[in-house]
Amino acid sequence: MSTHYTIAELAERIGGRVRGDASGQIVGIGAIQTAQPDEVTWLTSEKYASALPSCRAGAILVPESFGPTPMSAILCRHMDAAVAAVLELFAPPPARPPRGVHVSAIVDPTARIGMDVAIGPHVVVGARASIGDRTVVHAGISVGDDVRIGADCVLWPGVVVRERCVLGARVIVHPNAVIGADGFGYYQRDGRHCKITHGGHVEVGDDVEIGAGTCIDRAKFGATIIGAGTKIDNLVQIAHNVEIGAHCLVIAQVGIAGSARLGQYVVLGGHVGLRDHISLGDGSMVAACSCVSRDLPAGTVVSGIPAIENRRYLREQASVRRLPELAAQVRDLLKRVEKLEAEGAGD
Repeated sequence: MSTHYTIAELAERIGGRVRGDASGQIVGIGAIQTAQPDEVTWLTSEKYASALPSCRAGAILVPESFGPTPMSAILCRHMDAAVAAVLELFAPPPARPPRGVHVSAIVDPTARIGMDVAIGPHVVVGARASIGDRTVVHAGISVGDDVRIGADCVLWPGVVVRERCVLGARVIVHPNAVIGADGFGYYQRDGRHCKITHGGHVEVGDDVEIGAGTCIDRAKFGATIIGAGTKIDNLVQIAHNVEIGAHCLVIAQVGIAGSARLGQYVVLGGHVGLRDHISLGDGSMVAACSCVSRDLPAGTVVSGIPAIENRRYLREQASVRRLPELAAQVRDLLKRVEKLEAEGAGD
């Protein structure tokens, strides 16, 4: 059965206020260029208002101070939250295994399974592991011995949580992420690379989200730590004994070397690299494709390889773009100097 709301009902659901006809029926959400008369769309700023005359949407979400619109408007105090709420209302419900343990799953008799847990096909749950109430464990997941997973978590297919690792409440782990693999550590002896044992574990705080294909390595000793509320994108590598503070954002393909420490609210852009044993202060930000090799004070914004203060980086890049022009000027000056020298030699 399709989901539908009147504009008035939609506004009530997202905490907005209707301007115009509130009786229209809305059955979906669409981009401003393609939305149909029974769909809702949104604009976050009047600088994009030139798209409105050709828009066919039945309703539009806009900030409270937004000017006139050709269709009914839902005026929103917090646009990001309102758009997120609308997307959630019209999204298809995510697939999940039914409550209980699938017949093909293997759950050790000593494991503790909470209330209303859903464990899908071909899941393996090790000895003394515990899974909190209402957690969903999709197909093909491996939960190691002595793992602790909190309540209301969602683990998508192919996730591996190795022995002794800890996940807090409301943690989301996307497909094929690996939590608690051995760290990358070797010493050389007699011409051979000899493995260093990693006997620690990983601790993931409440409300963390971990992207598909991400790897968080176990510590050599103690714990690799991911702070509460931190969001990690796909294909991120977090090495042994790294400590990430609360509410950080780590974007795709970041690599964090061993024992690096991040404060709270740190942002790492895509493809950033951090060397081992450095510290990034609270609220520091690293632009995409940068490499950080030194400690950063709180609130620092850096760019480049090696990463430097962002404004300096932008000034240097502006100078680099002028190099062809400057080179032409130097060549011209050299010719003029040579000409003057030749004329002086003839006197």
